Amino acid sequence: MCRLFALTSQEPVSPMLAVNALNVMKEGHDGSGVGLFMSGLGGPFGQMPDCPILSGIFTDKGLRLLDEYAMSKGFLAKHTVAITPKNDPPAGTPRRGTYLARAYEPSAQWKDLPRDKREAALVQARLDLRHMGADNEDVKVFSFWPDTVMIKEVGDPVTVAEYLGLDREEFFAKRILAQGRQNTNYAINLYACHPFFIQGISTMTNGENTAFVPIREYLLSRGVIGYEGYQSDSEVFTHILHFTLNRLGLGIEAYKHVITPLADQELESHPDRAFLSNIKNVCRKLTIDGPNCVIGCTPDGSMFMVQDRKKLRPGVVGGRPGIFAFSSEICGLNEAIPERDRSKDFQPMYLDTAIVGPDCREVKICRQSQSLLRPH
Repeated sequence: MCRLFALTSQEPVSPMLAVNALNVMKEGHDGSGVGLFMSGLGGPFGQMPDCPILSGIFTDKGLRLLDEYAMSKGFLAKHTVAITPKNDPPAGTPRRGTYLARAYEPSAQWKDLPRDKREAALVQARLDLRHMGADNEDVKVFSFWPDTVMIKEVGDPVTVAEYLGLDREEFFAKRILAQGRQNTNYAINLYACHPFFIQGISTMTNGENTAFVPIREYLLSRGVIGYEGYQSDSEVFTHILHFTLNRLGLGIEAYKHVITPLADQELESHPDRAFLSNIKNVCRKLTIDGPNCVIGCTPDGSMFMVQDRKKLRPGVVGGRPGIFAFSSEICGLNEAIPERDRSKDFQPMYLDTAIVGPDCREVKICRQSQSLLRPH
């Protein structure tokens, strides 16, 4: 079983807050890996919000391949954080080359493209680099997007974070997703490590998606750039959210209606019966099977937690205006935000979507039994 922790704050905070929260939940994960997603960046990266940032791990050859590719696309390096540890790696962590986060100044031609074309070009660039380094593992790319840094590694989360020196200004962020433990259904692979990312959207999951294969095949058939890889059965949750927001044009409140639609008898008396029945019919191949707890972040900076209908994975949301956390266990929440009104902690059930907006003022609860089309 994995453990998840996410933090959303009005001010950038150290990713070590999230890593330490994972550490107090250590009985629930085996310490075999850590993955981090960070956005709303502070420090130098925060001063260049429109510059795409490349996150990954590179050998010396991989860095040369990267420079050649960036030059061919007219991308100029603007700010770089390159971590090349000199000490021996911790037990269980492989020795690698350079852990890189690099912001690029795009070409004038790229800037002149319509927004959808610019975004598609960034997704394609990430895929190009991933494919380029696949054979000899010279290049591992986790994200290439403005205001986003991702780090993934095998090993104990705290030990890895200390080894890489993650408590640095460039990695302070308003929104952080952190997962402890690697994927359990396949061989250990950094691309199978949560969180997953596509086009400003990131999610992570604790659970098992037994409907993975039909969902994967449906997504692969959509012809969407970036719907590929799937080293983990949980990556489809990220792509379903992307499909919900970008292809269906729906809000985050509709996500659960896509992955866990209401039963026909529940829809009979629902105020949005016709609309939700249509979603259920159109998206029937995206219905998940669990148990799963999903935590995610959307491009506008909203953070959320949902459970599937089996509700067998722990999850709690709590905090105070200015900072909130989504945690697998209350002890993780206590570690990160000890000063809060604990009577307001909320554990989402199978109908709930718990959302904290980018203003970070409160937890909003949306239930599938409520109308999506009318103000609550």
